[in-house]
Amino acid sequence: MAVACSLPAAAQEAVHTDLGDIDAAKAGKLFPVKRPYSPYAGRNFPTKPLFGDTHLHTSFSMDAGAFGARLGPKDAYRFARGEEVTSSTGQPAKLSRPLDFLVVADHSDNMGFFPDLFAGKPALLADPTGRKWYDMMQSGKGADAAIEIIVAFSHGTFPKDLMYFPGTDAYRGAWQETIGAAEEYNDPGRFTAFIGYEWTSNTGGNNLHRNVIFRDNGDKASQVEPFTVYPPMGSDNPVDLWKWMEAYENKTGGNVLAIAHNGNLSNGTMFPIVDAFGKKLDSQYAETRLKWERLYEATQTKGTSEAHPFLSPNDEFANFEIWDKGNLDGSVKKANDMLEFEYARSALKNGLKLEKQLGANPYKFGLVGSSDAHNSLSALEEDNFFGKTVPQEPSPERTKAAFVDNKQTGVKIMDWEVSASGYAAVWAMENTRESIWDAMERRETYASTGPRMAVRLFGGWEFTADDANTRNPAIAGYTKGVPMGGDLAAAPEGKAPTFLVAALKDPIGANLDRYQIVKGWLDAAGEVHEKVYDVAWSDDRKPGADGKLPAVGSTVDVANATWKNTIGAPELVAVWTDPEFDAAQSAFYYGRVLEIPTPRWTAHDAKYYGIEVPPEAPMELQERAYTSPIWYTPAQ
Repeated sequence: MAVACSLPAAAQEAVHTDLGDIDAAKAGKLFPVKRPYSPYAGRNFPTKPLFGDTHLHTSFSMDAGAFGARLGPKDAYRFARGEEVTSSTGQPAKLSRPLDFLVVADHSDNMGFFPDLFAGKPALLADPTGRKWYDMMQSGKGADAAIEIIVAFSHGTFPKDLMYFPGTDAYRGAWQETIGAAEEYNDPGRFTAFIGYEWTSNTGGNNLHRNVIFRDNGDKASQVEPFTVYPPMGSDNPVDLWKWMEAYENKTGGNVLAIAHNGNLSNGTMFPIVDAFGKKLDSQYAETRLKWERLYEATQTKGTSEAHPFLSPNDEFANFEIWDKGNLDGSVKKANDMLEFEYARSALKNGLKLEKQLGANPYKFGLVGSSDAHNSLSALEEDNFFGKTVPQEPSPERTKAAFVDNKQTGVKIMDWEVSASGYAAVWAMENTRESIWDAMERRETYASTGPRMAVRLFGGWEFTADDANTRNPAIAGYTKGVPMGGDLAAAPEGKAPTFLVAALKDPIGANLDRYQIVKGWLDAAGEVHEKVYDVAWSDDRKPGADGKLPAVGSTVDVANATWKNTIGAPELVAVWTDPEFDAAQSAFYYGRVLEIPTPRWTAHDAKYYGIEVPPEAPMELQERAYTSPIWYTPAQ
């Protein structure tokens, strides 16, 4: 059979040449090109997001053990990487898809106490109180024992002889077992098991918790023991945690970062603007917090703290999975004047103010989501939600129980208010501790309430509409601008920033409703403002006279806990230019991507168990993702 040859003459000649004799110079003469034919040759940027959980508790955590958790760190890693496990309530559990990474972040205070009590360790049974608690558990009174233990622990009456303090053999053993589990299940290139812990400042019930994540392997992490809150060695002041982190890096040459979470339960103490712990904020505070706290956990099982309708009355999507009744234990009711210092968006705005006052922005953080589950199971899909704690694992009763019920203040939070949220998405070069941690450090991350949608945000000065008409928007994104978490260069004369946005639906999830950009800025009078822009959306909708985009609609069949992807779009890509840019004003921009409505976990429970859930419980929701911001700072 004759085959027509359409190669250039020089190329035809080369076909008959011994290719082994063609050196690079000769090849360049034969095939002169300005760039490689392959658009992927020499690619040096992340190409897909990795999804994980930076905040999971196991039986090694004091409260998780008291709630009934019996699965340890190894079980958590096995589950996260896709294996089926048996939950603490005896139910088979498995993810629809493995996660890419996991941080087991057990509470540092009294780490490892409950597994030893369950096992009847002689040192614990030698103490009369330890023996009493053990016997109660053995006789079927475990719930009563757990209540006694948690009350004693939270009120400072826990027997000191039973406390697992850093420096003791028991504590060191629990920490080494934690490290050992991460080392055993870390599989570079396939699954990353991070070493980490949670520092749990909770004075007065005000949540100032931080998760501490090591970039390093066990050889360095083993040289220290976690920082705790309780005396004599611990502190409830974040400044002291940052000192511990600095000491760790100085001692080992390693790297560590902290992620603050649950500002919505801090009763106005997570993001101070005047003073903290009796000391006025200064440039040192701002610079130190900026250095160590690169990310903020904006969504998890205890609610979403991106925005609040009281703070953002013009944002129709601000009222999402809100917990705003009180602090963590319900001991103090929430007041509206606390809210500004609890939510991510207001903190980002106040950060612009503080930067002008102090010379550094303490709230220049990226966003992630994670679970804060206390049962070793990072199961956050609405149809596969294993709850926050063991009592909240799937059952016909879980929508009717109370998570918080403080009789003195009247603060009550029901279990149906617990969110099936969230995950951390990271744009990393590869699935390794070093690469994922580095992406967290540079804030190239976004928060998801559960779905694994791929979300991009790039900012620059030269993006055009053509940059959205490509199957590889990231090439233009990294070439012409900076990704989420980055800083815009000084504004060229007469230019407004342009943003290249892209979102691709979760392959097994719902279509997308819209892509929004949230802008915050500082005006010449020192006042902060915000505005939400719809920049890309599905279907043939058009904004109304009020500028609002009509709702996408809903295909949810609540009774059957299903929906149809007959509305929405599988992907959204656009270039948007800020129409109200002022080069003299500091600003930030972050993306928010909404799915079409889908059934909430409460609807799945109602269908599966054939029950009626409380009428006030929502039965559908619009899952979403929040990108880390891009900041603009005027040239000095």
